[in-house]
Amino acid sequence: MKPTLFVLAAGMGSRYGGLKQIDGLGPNGETIMDYSVFDALRAGFGKIVFVIRKDFEDDFRRVVLSKYADKVPCEVCFQSLDKVPVGYTYNPERTKPWGTNHAVLMGKDYIHEPFAVINADDFYGKESFEVLAQYLTKAAGTQGQYCMVGYRVANTLSENGSVSRGVCATDNNGYLTDVVERTQIAEINGQVIYTEDGVETVIAPTTPVSMNMWGFTPEYFDYVEQAFCEFLAKYGQEMKKEFYIPTLVNDLIVSGKATCKVLDTTAKWFGVTYSEDRPQVVAKIAALIAEGVYPAKLF
Repeated sequence: MKPTLFVLAAGMGSRYGGLKQIDGLGPNGETIMDYSVFDALRAGFGKIVFVIRKDFEDDFRRVVLSKYADKVPCEVCFQSLDKVPVGYTYNPERTKPWGTNHAVLMGKDYIHEPFAVINADDFYGKESFEVLAQYLTKAAGTQGQYCMVGYRVANTLSENGSVSRGVCATDNNGYLTDVVERTQIAEINGQVIYTEDGVETVIAPTTPVSMNMWGFTPEYFDYVEQAFCEFLAKYGQEMKKEFYIPTLVNDLIVSGKATCKVLDTTAKWFGVTYSEDRPQVVAKIAALIAEGVYPAKLF
């Protein structure tokens, strides 16, 4: 059974200043999503599911899906603030989305096999899709044996400002034990440092961090649904509280319901966190094409 790639593309890049999911960065207008789909297909994924907002469906289908919908089975589902379980309410003045795990929940009726979750606007690299596909292919028929790709923090930094990363702790067998969100991570004088409450802390450049590249089996949707109901009961009236993937994964690990293998990768992550990142991303893609990692025209 081939795994499915689930692409989270419903967010709008407020820091970037626009819909970076459909920004053409490759030489023929390729989006970052195009490279993810290309990498996923050659790694062995068999279907692509996108979660988007309904209001840019037409642009999404025209700019993105039209390139490869005839090359791989593709489906689209929609995330919106009002998609909550029957009987639950929320603050009517809220405008902020519910977060990444709510986006994942939108795929419950579309995915029935092991699946990977990625962000639409992150460039993950072919090596990461390879290790993820290998793990998920073997996970078919199992439950609770999840995984995430652990990027080395030094391979995820931006040259144009500090970044936030989920810093991972693992046991001796490489299984995730904790994810702690660290803000303001940057390279300073040759060292990787995060700043919190005015205090600078040096971390090893090989420290694994989560870039929201996860692998799950289908029962994860049931856990998400139950946890989202609990989340709404507790935080539904708040304006900004979000329902994140790492929070639930941590809870499942602590409760013994699941494990999460951290898959090491030497791949360099990059993305357009800031608008100033765009020229560098274009240049990095061009360099990978020159090296023969990607063809000049993907689809």
